[in-house]
Amino acid sequence: MKPTDFAKALSQYLTAYLPGQRNMSPNTISSYRDTFKLFLTYCKQSRLSIERLSFAQVDESLILAFLKWLEEERNNGISTRNQRLACIHAFFRYVQAEHPVGLLTYQKILAIPMKKAPKPTVKHLTPDSLQLILGQPDLSTASGRRDATLLSVLYDTGARVQELVDLRVRDVRLDPPPVLR
Repeated sequence: MKPTDFAKALSQYLTAYLPGQRNMSPNTISSYRDTFKLFLTYCKQSRLSIERLSFAQVDESLILAFLKWLEEERNNGISTRNQRLACIHAFFRYVQAEHPVGLLTYQKILAIPMKKAPKPTVKHLTPDSLQLILGQPDLSTASGRRDATLLSVLYDTGARVQELVDLRVRDVRLDPPPVLR
């Protein structure tokens, strides 16, 4: 059987272009490969012959159906779906230059937007829980006063623990207005 244009382009992309010209890591290439393994699995389930799959059959509607399949059948989240779409976009940006015959189709695929993932809600401490945390250190001891100071600084500045650990004496100004740099 004669190799199809899609098979040639995908093989060239994964074996020569990504490692050779883009200098991608083996893990990144594996991720791209896995995306296309899933895509070919979807094509096979959709009664498309993967041995005969050509660029003439790959269009915007097939990619959209694949993305829908990822979300609904495989229960992938929006970020996974977007990562798969990013791999497909990268491939079709490559294909535009290598096989310009289907440029309009490729541009339609590249125009498929990423889905917006809902931002996780930030949970805040209630005043009672904050008071409970700040009341834990024993203020009658030096280490307790130190711990209370560290907890207060973390809360007041919103600093990460590593940022607090990295503080030096010269980064602290106690003259009004007090500042941590």
